[in-house]
Amino acid sequence: MITAENLQIELAHCHCSETHYKHWLGILYTEGIRTLAMKGECYWLLDAVASHQPGKAIKSNPNLQDFQLWMLTVNDDHSAVLACYEDSPSTCAPVITQDIPSTDFPLSEIKLYVEYGVLLLPSEH
Repeated sequence: MITAENLQIELAHCHCSETHYKHWLGILYTEGIRTLAMKGECYWLLDAVASHQPGKAIKSNPNLQDFQLWMLTVNDDHSAVLACYEDSPSTCAPVITQDIPSTDFPLSEIKLYVEYGVLLLPSEH
């Protein structure tokens, strides 16, 4: 398993992705997300975000059609919460929350975006 520091170093190189990959649930994702999933051993995180895309919470909310901010927050006991926001977490409540009972994800927190159906790192925006 990669350390938090080494994962941050790997992700720091991810900018302006030109290649998109297709997740088996239909969402597209960037090279940076692929790096995150491979190095962080967290394909489950892609699965979680992708699984919410066809749901009513997203489909019925026009504000989430073009942009979603997803935040994974890992707790000291290795549980986590995955939350989806219309905008900054400081300005609005989450539209979706999913409890993750246990994870070995190396970072204490990560933000991801979904823009027009493509999952990407903020540095790739």
